[in-house]
Amino acid sequence: MVLLATTSTSVLQLSSTVCHGGFQTTQVGFMGISSSPFFHFSSKPDTIPHLLCSKPKGPPFIRCQSTNTNEPKTRRNLLDNASNLLTTVLSGGSLGSLPTAEGAVSDLFGRPLFFSLYDWFLEHGSVYKLAFGPKAFVVVSDPIVARHILRENAFSYDKGILAEILEPIMGKGLIPADLDTWKQRRRVIVPGFHALYLEAMVKIFTNCSERTILKFEKLLEGEHSSGGNAIELDLEAEFSSLALDIIGLGVFNYDFGSVTKESPVIKAVYGTLFEAEHRSTFYIPYWKFPLARWIVPRQRKFQNDLKVINDCLDGLIKNAKDTRQETDVEKLQQRDYLNLKDASLLRFLVDMRGADADDRQLRDDLMTMLIAGHETTAAVLTWAVFFLAQNPSKIRKAQAEIDSVLGQERPTLESLQKLEYVRLIVMESLRLYPQPPLLIRRALKPDVLPGGYKGDKDGYSIPAGTDIFVSVYNLHRSPYFWDRPHEFEPERFLEQRKDVDIEGWSGFDPTRSPGALYPNEITSDYAFLPFGGGPRKCVGDQFAVMESTVGLVLLLQKFDVELKGSPESVELVTGATIHTKNGLWCKLKKRSDK
Repeated sequence: MVLLATTSTSVLQLSSTVCHGGFQTTQVGFMGISSSPFFHFSSKPDTIPHLLCSKPKGPPFIRCQSTNTNEPKTRRNLLDNASNLLTTVLSGGSLGSLPTAEGAVSDLFGRPLFFSLYDWFLEHGSVYKLAFGPKAFVVVSDPIVARHILRENAFSYDKGILAEILEPIMGKGLIPADLDTWKQRRRVIVPGFHALYLEAMVKIFTNCSERTILKFEKLLEGEHSSGGNAIELDLEAEFSSLALDIIGLGVFNYDFGSVTKESPVIKAVYGTLFEAEHRSTFYIPYWKFPLARWIVPRQRKFQNDLKVINDCLDGLIKNAKDTRQETDVEKLQQRDYLNLKDASLLRFLVDMRGADADDRQLRDDLMTMLIAGHETTAAVLTWAVFFLAQNPSKIRKAQAEIDSVLGQERPTLESLQKLEYVRLIVMESLRLYPQPPLLIRRALKPDVLPGGYKGDKDGYSIPAGTDIFVSVYNLHRSPYFWDRPHEFEPERFLEQRKDVDIEGWSGFDPTRSPGALYPNEITSDYAFLPFGGGPRKCVGDQFAVMESTVGLVLLLQKFDVELKGSPESVELVTGATIHTKNGLWCKLKKRSDK
């Protein structure tokens, strides 16, 4: 449950300050237009050639501007010209003496923003400035600098743009919340993710996953009766339904039942999810215009969807409060969660003495978890299967571990601890396609960023208001901190790695965080950030890892998986998370070794 809190993929949407960042920080941007009705960023996953790593230079300042001015005026040329005009008008015709990149606005079309950020990282170094029209962003691709921003100086930064985009949907939930609200809500929510709750959640993960597996088995039986031995399914869609059902039961004790049915609430949830992504990737925040909510059809639909969900959540909150049994946190954590009729996080929050959240705040918390938790898990499972389907030997290795630990038994909290290789598959998928690929921060006061590897030893001074992209994608695929960074190798997390030439980075050491459920920012010293890091790290990290692991275990326990087409036929798009353009179509067969 990576609370989208840290990104989206649009940053730089044109607004009153021209540019609107559809991620987590003020409205500025224009870079990830994946769900826009005008532009769609799609790419072949891991088939885009990555540049050979050149020796990084110092941290130059880069500006995207128009090139090839003699070409015929296409839509892209016009956008380049518009960007230059806006820059001239709003920044006095100059961005000072900052070096200019050879790229153009049009370079950003046809593939996600984070691919371009990666190419510029290889060319210009791990800390550089990207200017887009009058708006500039500092792009960070170095664990030493990321550690400074996320942990060592965390409270000197907030989320910025994302809060403005998501506030109408999530209110003051953990992702868009200001620092004061975030501190108060985090103190209340974190105790809810205790060991007994997670044990009960594994039971819910299993129950929901078994409904999905039963659906597959029935479809396969029908195929067998027709002489076939495999079924073809869009597993991304199936994982999306599974994730929604799990969040509903685990967070607010509501069974969407989306694996087997459809309802007005389910339709409204998906409508809201699509709108959240649309806002994070559209370059003009037209929904802020007066009367837009009544005039624009999709905004009228969004308001209706939001009302359906709010009515549902209000009813659940009222029911929880009507049956409230107030007690201390310690006693709440000692309840028999495995046998409780309602083991949800909502029940915990309502019953906690001293929490005293009003209905609006509870609604914001629930909506945030619904959207963030659903999006992340569906994406993680999708890409885990995508990579596994191309590596049959790794499927067999995972199945051997499952057979050894579980046989045909159901997963438990205890057995999940033993399923190390399956968990590492989940984490390697998050390394290659992090959810989200960018973390965004805004400096609340002046700061000096460390130079990082091969950067300026004196660091880089930034003023208050500076918007920063911590590129998780770049960190996870950096050739300086990972061997074979573009290869799918879950085993890599079992090895120690330390480059003595990298001063200030302590390397990757699996023993640094004993008993950790997954490799993390501590074991990697901020080179691996699957759930962020520091005080604002995702509160639902263990929930998400266990949920994804259970779903993958039950799938591989019963089935072999193949891609329906070639890996190149699977195109990716980005919004709040990285997902496919047309689904992940796979062939499922009963395991051949059973």
